[in-house]
Amino acid sequence: MSRERGAPRSGDRSERMAQRAANDALQPLSVDIVSVQSQVIYGSVGNNVALPVFARAGLRAVALPTVILSNTPHYASLHGGAPPIEWFAGWLDDLCARQALARLRAIHTGYLGSAQQADILARWIEARLAEQPALRVHIDPVIGDHDHGVYVDAALVPVLRDRLAPLADGLLPNGFELEQLTGRPVRSEDEVIAAARALLRGRTRWVVVTSAAPDTWRAGQMRVIAVTADDARVVDHPRIDAAPKGTGDLFSATVTARLLAGSSLAEAAQQACDAVVAAVRLTHARRSAELLLPD
Repeated sequence: MSRERGAPRSGDRSERMAQRAANDALQPLSVDIVSVQSQVIYGSVGNNVALPVFARAGLRAVALPTVILSNTPHYASLHGGAPPIEWFAGWLDDLCARQALARLRAIHTGYLGSAQQADILARWIEARLAEQPALRVHIDPVIGDHDHGVYVDAALVPVLRDRLAPLADGLLPNGFELEQLTGRPVRSEDEVIAAARALLRGRTRWVVVTSAAPDTWRAGQMRVIAVTADDARVVDHPRIDAAPKGTGDLFSATVTARLLAGSSLAEAAQQACDAVVAAVRLTHARRSAELLLPD
C-alpha cells in the first residue's frame, strides 16, 4: 500500500529532531540592558540615542519600542504611533522565552506610549525582580517640561507615579516632571531636594533631577541635583544656546551606563552632564537639525 500523500516520512521527522537538538545546544544571546522607550526612523531621541551610549560602554542592549514614529512631533508631518498592546506585551514576554535575560543587569525606561503600556511594563518588571532581586531598574518618567507642559496622555502620570516609580532603584525626572510626580514646588534647591526625597519609597534609593531649581541658575548655566536619603549633590553645567531633542534621553542613558561601570551617583551625574554639553556643542557647531553624538 502506498504512503498517504503528504504524510511525513520518518526521515523528515529525524531531520527535524536533529535540528531541534542542534538549536537547543546553542547558547541564547544574553543582554545587559533592556531599554524601553521611543524609537524614531529619523532623529536622535529615545532608543536611537540610548543604544549607541550603551554600546560605547561595552553593554549589549535591546531596544523595545513604546512608540515607532517617523520623527519627533515638532516636524510638519508625523506618522506612526504606539504598537498594538498585545505586541508590546508579547515583545516583553518573548525576551523571557528566548532566555535572553539570564545575565540582565538593568532595565532602563523612557517615553511610554500609554497608561496600559506602563501597567504591563510594571507587572513585567515585578516578575523580573522576583527572579533577580539585584537587577537595577532606572526610570526616566517622561511627562513633559516647563516649556510645553504635559505632552503625554494624562492618564499615564498616576501609573508612572504609583506603579512604576516605586519599582525603580533610581528616577531621572526633569524639574517639571518632579513637580508632576510629587505635587510639590521645585523652584529652589531645598524644594527640589525635599520633593526628590518624597519619591524615595519602595525600592527607590536615588533621584537625579535635570533642569533643577531654575530660580537658582547663574547666568549661562543650568543645574542638576542628585539626591539620596542622606546626601544631595549639585552639578552645574553650561547652558548652550541650542535645544535639540533627545538631550534628556542622552543624559539618562549615560547615567545608567556609568553606574553599571562602577561610577558613584555624583560621578555618573557629572559624566552625563559632560556628555550632554559635548553633544549640544557639536550639534550647535554643525548647525544640525538633530542631536549629534561626539565620536
